[in-house]
Amino acid sequence: MMTSITPDAIRTGQIRKLAGCELEDFDLSSAQLNGFVFAGAHLVGSDLTEANLQGANLSGSNLLGTILVRADLRANLTGANLMQADLSSADLRGANLRGANLMGATITRATISGAFMSGANLMSANLSGADLRGVDLRGANLSNANLQGVDLSGADLSGALLHEANLEEANLQQTNFSGANCTRANFLCADVEGAIAIGASFLGACVTGTGFDRPKDRT
Repeated sequence: MMTSITPDAIRTGQIRKLAGCELEDFDLSSAQLNGFVFAGAHLVGSDLTEANLQGANLSGSNLLGTILVRADLRANLTGANLMQADLSSADLRGANLRGANLMGATITRATISGAFMSGANLMSANLSGADLRGVDLRGANLSNANLQGVDLSGADLSGALLHEANLEEANLQQTNFSGANCTRANFLCADVEGAIAIGASFLGACVTGTGFDRPKDRT
């Protein structure tokens, strides 16, 4: 007899392979979903608050507007749609978010150190207070993103788009901005010690007193 796909069936582990399934508005808060397969699944509007998704496969999944507050997302989120999702205080250490769509997402105070986010869309996302140490953000779109007070030390932002991004009071020590577009970005009171900005554009950006205002740092 085929088991019906319900939140309880998922919570109890009766069903672990949910690739491509319709799971909209499911309440999976605090569920133990480590290692589950959600590739291509539709989880729009679902509640995954404090869920354990470590090692889960969420590649290509639709998580539009999903609540992932304090969730363990050390998972495969390649190409996932996380637009307008709430990832506040989530654990994304080492997660694979290559090509993911996080446009307008709330990612405040999240731990994202060592994650792979090359080519990700973070336009207008709120990452204030997040730990982004050593994150791979090559070619990512961070236009209009709120990065106030984030720790981006050692991160790779080469070729990234940071148009009008807010990096006020951010830790940018040893961060690589080579070839990045930082036009009209705000670097007020940011710590850029040891940062690399070869070929980066700071046209109209607030960089006074940071070190990025010296031509030698940008050539």
